[in-house]
Amino acid sequence: MSYLDLFGSIKAFVFDVDGVLTNGQVVLLPDGQQMRQMHSKDGYALQLAVKKGYHVCIITGGNSIQVKERLTALGITDIYLKSSHKDDAMLDFMHSYDLKPEEIMYMGDDIPDIAAMQMIGLPASPADASPEIKMICQFVSKKNGGEGCVRDIIEQIMRSHEKWYNHEQNLDNLAEFTW
Repeated sequence: MSYLDLFGSIKAFVFDVDGVLTNGQVVLLPDGQQMRQMHSKDGYALQLAVKKGYHVCIITGGNSIQVKERLTALGITDIYLKSSHKDDAMLDFMHSYDLKPEEIMYMGDDIPDIAAMQMIGLPASPADASPEIKMICQFVSKKNGGEGCVRDIIEQIMRSHEKWYNHEQNLDNLAEFTW
């Protein structure tokens, strides 16, 4: 079965942070803070998905307040920080919205994501994900982590559902979106 065949049933997007929403690099600041960089096009796609009625979830082993604030500003409410067992967070998210595995896309990049990714219908990864992750994925983006891979998968799925921007859409309605 092609990943395109799986797009039709997707109602929820789940993403890891480091290596997916970011390029995986962490800058250590003198005060102990850790700085990450996120792509604005990923942010636009995330908030659009929320506004179009998709469930969006973040499951990360990290515990950055700045990351949580950024994601909350995009309208994401299901954010699991310090998740050492991502499969437990995935089960909680699925039960919260009565989601079936085939209704979920999960994009991860490394070994801590495997258990959760094996639970869902559309496992996906950035182009630079670990080989172990790519082996279990139905979709591998041509974009690296932190370089638009989130936008890539969201846009493709939303286009297949005819929920992405089209040329007939009123541009005035897009002014309310932030990224």
